[in-house]
Amino acid sequence: MNWDSVVQWRETVPGPVVFTNGVFDLLHPGHIEVLDMARREGAALVVGLNSDDSVKRLKGPSRPVRNTAERAVVLAGLEAVDAVVVFDEDTPFALVQRLQPDVIVKGGDYTPETIVGADVVTARGGRVVVVPLVAGQSTTSIIEKLRG
Repeated sequence: MNWDSVVQWRETVPGPVVFTNGVFDLLHPGHIEVLDMARREGAALVVGLNSDDSVKRLKGPSRPVRNTAERAVVLAGLEAVDAVVVFDEDTPFALVQRLQPDVIVKGGDYTPETIVGADVVTARGGRVVVVPLVAGQSTTSIIEKLRG
């Protein structure tokens, strides 16, 4: 969805809207755990997806492995995910402000204080949830293993 359509859709959801975000380059069990746990926190899950340009700025010129469209299709095909929205900024702050989710979820490499947009959610009485990491799972480690 684009930003306007996700905001309109959000108004039709009969319950709490949950938001998480990331690159989701090569999906692994850690990603699935965060998405599944996030979905359990509300009536619908919106995933903010870093654009290719955003990923390159954050991860370097060799990333992402999969382009934005490919990553969005894979995410949208997951049962836990109700909507995927791409953002081009380095953080999803503007998207969180626009969407106004009721819950924001991130993996255990974050704390409530370091989750971008958590202040927007809590200011409205919403919740911040940190999901424990699945040990040994990262896209970087998968890429390193493939390179030998």
